[in-house]
Amino acid sequence: MTKITFKDAAGAARTVEAQDGSTVMETAIRNAVPGIEAECGGACACATCHVYVDDAWTEIVGKPSQMEEDMLDFAFEVRPSSRLSCQIKVAPNLDGLVVTTPAKQG
Repeated sequence: MTKITFKDAAGAARTVEAQDGSTVMETAIRNAVPGIEAECGGACACATCHVYVDDAWTEIVGKPSQMEEDMLDFAFEVRPSSRLSCQIKVAPNLDGLVVTTPAKQG
């Protein structure tokens, strides 16, 4: 299984196993990762699953779609590495992915 590490704004880390084909957001919810609210349930209709992708993973994860970029306008403290975790599909090439949750969600 693919492993994903979630860090919180204070730096505490939790590594969980993710099911390939699910999303990073779904993985966070299944594992009760703090800091991921996911109010819209993964429909890319809010910004409450905002994460910062670790610099080593930004090219592998890829850039956000235009719809995702529009939703990121509502996120808290957007950075170049910002993504909505509902839009990142888990796949074997993401094994070891590291994301950080912001201090608060938008």
